[in-house]
Amino acid sequence: MTHAVLAVDQGTTNTKAVLIDSAGTVMVKASRPMAVHHPRPGWVEQSPDAIWSSVVESVKECLAGRPELTLAAIGISNQRESVLLWERRTGRAVGPCVTWQCRRSAARLDRFRESALRRTITDKTGLPLDPLFSASKIAWLLDSEPGLRDRARRGELCAGTVDSWLVFNLTGRQVHASDVGNASRTQLLDIRRLQWDSELTALFDVPASVLPEVRPSDSAFGATGGDAPLRKGVPILAVMGDSHAALFGHGVRKPGKVKATYGTGTSLMTLTGRSCPSSHGLSTTIAWARGQEPAYALEGNISVSGQVVAFMRELLGLEDEDALTALAETVPSSQGICCVPAFAGLGAPYWRDDVRGVITGMTLATKPAHIARAALEAIALQIRDVFTAMEADLGARIDELSADGGASRNGLLMQLQADVLNRPVRRNRVAELSAVGVGIMAGISGGVWGEEQASALFQDENTQFRPDMSAREREGIVANWSAAIARALGADRTGRDLRAAAPAAKAARASTRPGQA
Repeated sequence: MTHAVLAVDQGTTNTKAVLIDSAGTVMVKASRPMAVHHPRPGWVEQSPDAIWSSVVESVKECLAGRPELTLAAIGISNQRESVLLWERRTGRAVGPCVTWQCRRSAARLDRFRESALRRTITDKTGLPLDPLFSASKIAWLLDSEPGLRDRARRGELCAGTVDSWLVFNLTGRQVHASDVGNASRTQLLDIRRLQWDSELTALFDVPASVLPEVRPSDSAFGATGGDAPLRKGVPILAVMGDSHAALFGHGVRKPGKVKATYGTGTSLMTLTGRSCPSSHGLSTTIAWARGQEPAYALEGNISVSGQVVAFMRELLGLEDEDALTALAETVPSSQGICCVPAFAGLGAPYWRDDVRGVITGMTLATKPAHIARAALEAIALQIRDVFTAMEADLGARIDELSADGGASRNGLLMQLQADVLNRPVRRNRVAELSAVGVGIMAGISGGVWGEEQASALFQDENTQFRPDMSAREREGIVANWSAAIARALGADRTGRDLRAAAPAAKAARASTRPGQA
């Protein structure tokens, strides 16, 4: 009998499950697509029951593919700031899963924006004030139906990010827990004390009674309860947010490397070794905690990146996303077209949830191919903004970007990324790196691998993309992008918006000075 680790990555657009054997080989993988609903402009939600069903179905397919494997451990990674509410006794979901992209709770943050409380929130959590994060979403869910707050006070309800929903279901409703990395994304955790903070729960009007227990990422999160398709007693030994798990999957264990996970949105993350506040529009977060030792990180969250390809494909009437890339390759440039995909606001480094998407630079010579190419450039340029802000915060040049995630499979996008960064981009060969990352941590906890062996897993055969664009062309693309961003930010409140853009614009100018371009 061969021991294996089962890793589940529950994402926004699909759920993946992989079986990794003791040699570090992905033996079986399965996935299920996830529907995303937009009941109103700015609202984004999913079905909690559909999320759980997608996990059950993908795990069932994996296990059926290699029935001879014996599971030593389970690891779970998840879309992070998305939250839901459910009954503690029955496990029945109450309301939708309000996803990380949803803006419905933005108005709840207005009272903090011009007060000293804004600084209090940022100082304790490391996060800017934005509806991306979970706290205001939980408060919205508790107010969405009469009587829910009373039920919460009586201890009848649980609230949590998707990892805690999966742990609750996998353990037969016995464990309500989350890892410290996911908890650090809620805006309710004091990231230095590693505890739910009573001042924050009061400010956001979230009763602490509904929140999960916070545990280290490599904790024992309980064992499976015996419901199909998993037998009873398989230990859950690692839980991590998807972006955090991808960083771990890249083999990163200390500061010095930056990775970008290209999904529906994009997360750039680098370890810092200590809690470092950002001066350039990034977040301070906890990547993971092993034992009681937190690994702090700087992160930049982009709300819409890979999703812009799907959006433009539909807008242009193309059959699939490969067709959009093929169309973009028919022209040598975007001919000055810029697409700012602020369909759910702008995240790092601007943090403006009220901004909406724009396309600039169109002329009578503009063709669909130019717009298709501009959509791909928009992903790379948003990442460049965050990469530049990260260099400014670190006070050091970053020599390379490590890439993973579904959209990183696009070779044209990866080449554009290397070109606009003027840095090599190293793409990991594993498409399911978030699942693999949390699987590796679970395997270490379960004794499947030692630390040295685990750090080397899945690090071979990466593909490198090197810059191949003239400095003049790159500077022109960046200048057009900066103008488009300024236009998007300045559409409604010009003075305030241009000030908000100033840190990133300043950093962007610095990165293209003579000798650096």
